Amino acid sequence: MDDEPAHKAPLPEIALGKVSSALRSAIEREFGDAANAPIIFEPPRRPEFGDYATNVAFRLARTTRRSPQSVASLLVDRMREQDLDHVLSSAEAVGGFINVRLAAACWQSNLAVVLQEGSKFGDAPANGTRVSLEFGSANPTGPLVIVQGRTLSIGQTLANAMRARGYEVTTEWIINDAGAQMDALGRSLYARYRQLQEPDFPLPAQGYPGEYLIPIAQRTCESDGDRWRTAPESEWLPHFKKVARDALVAEQQHVAERFRVHFDRWQSELELHESGRVVKDLQRLTDRGLTYVSDGALYFKATQFGDDKDRVVLRSDGRPTYYAPDIAYHYEKLQRSERVIDILGPDHHGYIGRLKGMADALGFPGALEVIIAQQITLLSGDESVAMSKRAGAIVTLADILDEVGVDAARFFFIMLAPESPLKFDLALAKEQSENNPVYYVQYGHARISSVFKNARVEDVQAASASPQLERLVEPSELTLMRRLSALPRTMQNVVDQFAPHRLTQYARDVASDFHQFYTECRILVDDEELRLARLALCLAARTVLARVLELMDVTAPESM
Repeated sequence: MDDEPAHKAPLPEIALGKVSSALRSAIEREFGDAANAPIIFEPPRRPEFGDYATNVAFRLARTTRRSPQSVASLLVDRMREQDLDHVLSSAEAVGGFINVRLAAACWQSNLAVVLQEGSKFGDAPANGTRVSLEFGSANPTGPLVIVQGRTLSIGQTLANAMRARGYEVTTEWIINDAGAQMDALGRSLYARYRQLQEPDFPLPAQGYPGEYLIPIAQRTCESDGDRWRTAPESEWLPHFKKVARDALVAEQQHVAERFRVHFDRWQSELELHESGRVVKDLQRLTDRGLTYVSDGALYFKATQFGDDKDRVVLRSDGRPTYYAPDIAYHYEKLQRSERVIDILGPDHHGYIGRLKGMADALGFPGALEVIIAQQITLLSGDESVAMSKRAGAIVTLADILDEVGVDAARFFFIMLAPESPLKFDLALAKEQSENNPVYYVQYGHARISSVFKNARVEDVQAASASPQLERLVEPSELTLMRRLSALPRTMQNVVDQFAPHRLTQYARDVASDFHQFYTECRILVDDEELRLARLALCLAARTVLARVLELMDVTAPESM
């Protein structure tokens, strides 16, 4: 390591670039024409193999007819002949891989950046890209259930990460308040209203038998009395549809806010119809020559855009299908956004192609992306609980929040990739032990906070001003510094791959690395320089952990 202060050493990404250049020079020297082999350094799965590793020797072995290990060993020898002491701690050939460790000063330099940027570490400047992000969007026919809990948690976390990385995000919910399901809802509420005086009044065969409509019926009876008991259906059905929709949407909005999910726009499907936008935007497709009439119905030529069949958008009697308002809604979003992202539930796989084809047909090819959040299973003991609005057997999202709290629910719902089915273990979510991942991460933050409670105020202040960080050379210190440096890359991976689950794993890794550092390195030592350096590392760890929890909308407690 050179004699410059740690904050003057190159940052890890710059140092790795110098190492890559040195390796490229070694390849050109030894293998000439094979020098175009790509060099990709990635963190190895096992930390004992170094900070980064590359498999470039395997690619070269195929063209040079030598073993990967012999190629790797030769390249490492050539790298050692170059001046890399200021950026490289070690380089080894292991099993054909080239494993490297950067100089400690590089990680110390990055730590100084964390301390300087504080809660903004990991953020990126505005990139000018507008994003429409729709998620949740449950039908307004009942309370939110755990399937919506998963899409809400995924969507809000993704929105948080995208905003932090420079995107201008508008979060949206479409209220599907048009069509036959709303008639069924209105008739179901009317039946509950009648049952208050006539217990044997039947529920509609295709209605919603859940008891959640009873309180709404009771309020309707209190406000309207017997007004609707003798009225014809043509009069009471519009009223009961609106009353049910308004009450259920208000409840969904309340639960979403309780779940720390905030929407910028709530779009009514009924309003799309009433405003004339549905018919107007269907005409846009017709003007493009992308519709035709068959048996009196209007078809969209969806097969021209990858769909498996053409889609009816207007029935022969002139009534729009469910696909027609989708066109109007997405056209409006596509006009005001460079990217449109829909997060849909597990029963919407068939929608991916038709939605993307719709965007192409409207003149926005490639602008629409669809994420499918797979099924979630709620475990009660060893048995899963069935959930159905129509069957009346419902476990609501509010029930889950009452049972395990918002923090655990937000964390557990995004622990796996959206495309992976998720089992939600209620017992584990309530457990106060290191087996519960959210408790483990929050305890990590609380443990760091306890360090500062025991430290002198003047030491904490000095630690925030980037003290002599070159004192941090112990293995657990370096491991923690390496982990903290990965926050920007992790956040970008979340955005690029639609992968909020990476934040949960990263938070657990940071907490684990801190616990290891806390166990192996005494922090409040007599040596002032070392004490301040370790307090600075604690401060950076707390900052990063709090930032990740904030992105997930999980609280960062000071004590537990």
